[in-house]
Amino acid sequence: MKKFLDKDFLLDTPTARTLYHGHAAKMPIIDYHCHINPRDIAEDRRYKTITEVWLGGDHYKWRQMRTCGFPESEITGASDPFVTFKAWAETLPRLIGNPLYHWTYLELKNYFGITEQLDGKSAKRIYDKCNKVLARKSMSVRGIIEQSNVKLICTTDDPVDTLEWHDKIAADKTCKVKVLPAFRPDKAFNVDKKPFAGYVKTLEKVVGFRIAKFADLLKALDLRIEYFAKRGCCVSDHGLDRVVCSEASPRELDAILRAGRAGKAVAVADGDKFRTAVLRHLAGEYAKRGWVMQLHYGCIRNNSDAMLSALGPDTGFDAVGDAGGAEALAGLLNSFERAGTMPKVILYSLNQNDNEVMCSVAGSFQTNGSFPQRVQVGSAWWFNDHRLGMEKQLRDFANLSALAGFVGMLTDSRSFLSYARHEYFRRILCRVIGRWVEDGELIPDMKFLGRVVEDISFNNTNNYFGFGL
Repeated sequence: MKKFLDKDFLLDTPTARTLYHGHAAKMPIIDYHCHINPRDIAEDRRYKTITEVWLGGDHYKWRQMRTCGFPESEITGASDPFVTFKAWAETLPRLIGNPLYHWTYLELKNYFGITEQLDGKSAKRIYDKCNKVLARKSMSVRGIIEQSNVKLICTTDDPVDTLEWHDKIAADKTCKVKVLPAFRPDKAFNVDKKPFAGYVKTLEKVVGFRIAKFADLLKALDLRIEYFAKRGCCVSDHGLDRVVCSEASPRELDAILRAGRAGKAVAVADGDKFRTAVLRHLAGEYAKRGWVMQLHYGCIRNNSDAMLSALGPDTGFDAVGDAGGAEALAGLLNSFERAGTMPKVILYSLNQNDNEVMCSVAGSFQTNGSFPQRVQVGSAWWFNDHRLGMEKQLRDFANLSALAGFVGMLTDSRSFLSYARHEYFRRILCRVIGRWVEDGELIPDMKFLGRVVEDISFNNTNNYFGFGL
């Protein structure tokens, strides 16, 4: 029986162990997509309790605590932080086979030096020990980032954001990590959703003119793109319920905008036309600047009306959407290319059954000597970032594309302790490649394979995004 979470955790072959310890483990981290608050980095935030850093905003954990029968009053509504921590401690033993089980123990080990089992009986002892560790100077936000060997972070930012905290970080010579904004304009193209009317008014205040026509909206977004670009932004992100590709005339788009701006109901079909037109324009702006365009789709969001009303979005009530959208995805990318405005694109679907679709569609747009693997499939996302999901994504990518060019892992997290997920991914990457070598499916050129592992862990990301690290 192997020891749990030892130095060779998940590394089930000699080759995997060589690749991980000799190559993957030493590489720095670029976290090019996450949801952390840049203010916390600017102010070098300190946490009073492990509950605050571990469970404050982590809807992955909230979801499982609800699944295991804990009331909302002990999850998001507890006034005593230990109540929430204890609920999580009692949930964890039930999560055998769940990635949260592994992530929790990796974080306890890496940041707190704790290797004992977390459960209801040990909860108070571990809670107190974690809080003592958090009181150390080295456990401020910047301290956590530094000890995690993180070199660059891209946050997720709305076009109307001032980016004041990014400016403060950039001006602070004591901050060792590079922090860049990422452009997330979802609210500007979701014309068929209730927040749109209010959002347009906010955008108008920021840009200083009225958005009466579709062309005005595009002008406003262009101005904000330029504002972001001056602060080092080189990546965008777009959350889509599904991939869309619908055509509309300028007159139709103006009419749709007027309806959305007035708060009137807009049909989903019209919303799709609007989204397509905005995405197509944005792709051109990104291509001009060499930005990377990320497309996330396949999520059914806010499935519980009651909990959306009580807690708001992004609180753990989303789900995997149906597979599909192949023709729309190909059509959307084709429209970018046809207009001569194809940026570098990373595709993510929440439904892992879309892996082959995304890989094969991406392969149709590696044209005209463009940047190598200009369009590619991103890491296993959200409900798929467990061991089997990551292994499937890696194998599917390898089957239909060139795995050596993959841009690797991201946290997609709100927690500064989530950098352990990069270790988790790298161990799985080495496990997969190691097994291929041991099974005689790869030439055992360890120098070359070691370089591939280093590239996927760090170098490919640095080169693809043009970070210049």
